[in-house]
Amino acid sequence: MSVAARVPHIRIRPSRGWVALRVAELWEYRELFYFLMWRDIKVRYKQTFLGALWAVLQPFFTMVVFSLFFGRLAKMPSDGVPYPIFAYTALVPWMFFANGVSQAPSRLVGSANLINKVYFPRVAIPVATILAGLVDFVLAFIVLLGMMFFYGIVPSVEIAWLPLLLALALITALGVALWLSAINVQYRDVIHAMPFIVQVWLFATPIAYPSSLLPEPWRTVYGLNPMAGVVEGFRWALLGSGQAPGGMMWVSASIAVALLVSGAFYFRRMERRFADVI
Repeated sequence: MSVAARVPHIRIRPSRGWVALRVAELWEYRELFYFLMWRDIKVRYKQTFLGALWAVLQPFFTMVVFSLFFGRLAKMPSDGVPYPIFAYTALVPWMFFANGVSQAPSRLVGSANLINKVYFPRVAIPVATILAGLVDFVLAFIVLLGMMFFYGIVPSVEIAWLPLLLALALITALGVALWLSAINVQYRDVIHAMPFIVQVWLFATPIAYPSSLLPEPWRTVYGLNPMAGVVEGFRWALLGSGQAPGGMMWVSASIAVALLVSGAFYFRRMERRFADVI
């Protein structure tokens, strides 16, 4: 037997129809995730004067604006806690979600040279973009802890739910990012529509106002917006404000998982066209 015959060969063919997710393949490319995440973090703050401070300034000044117009002028209720920390607690997970879904579609298109030359799981690009946002989340969360200390708010045992709530925010962001990234390759309108989509989603989420304004069963129906469950869950776990999310949380979790699973299958179905269209 010749040496050439003993060398293993891997033939890569374009997929057809609905294909398996091949989750195990993602683990094989785990080092690629690290380098893509590091690239996104460096690109985000390259040649900026304030650098990573933008991760704090963005939610902080949004909180100031909300506190002025909604808290002071509109007298919006805040479930018994000071309005500034009421708004900022919701803005921390919201900014993680909004920045991730806004950047993921453009990151995929911006990686055209890499996609056209090398094979790797294309899903690594939007996943790395979302995970890179955890750095901004941690910085903003540190400021949140400082605000809680300033207002004398001590979290109760409900804070143990925080990792699960962060996982829910991560699942929601990733599910939406997979859908929008795959669609954006074919229709570049997505990038132009993203500011409008994020802005509408912001006011459709109980950030400037509490979901307690809605009676049941409409409060549970509100959970169809998965970020509603995330935001109210963060307030409940950290500030002890409002009611336990309950039914709304279960609805939000179900929608988030559905978005992730459907988005992953749709992304895998469409990725065979990425190199040709992008």
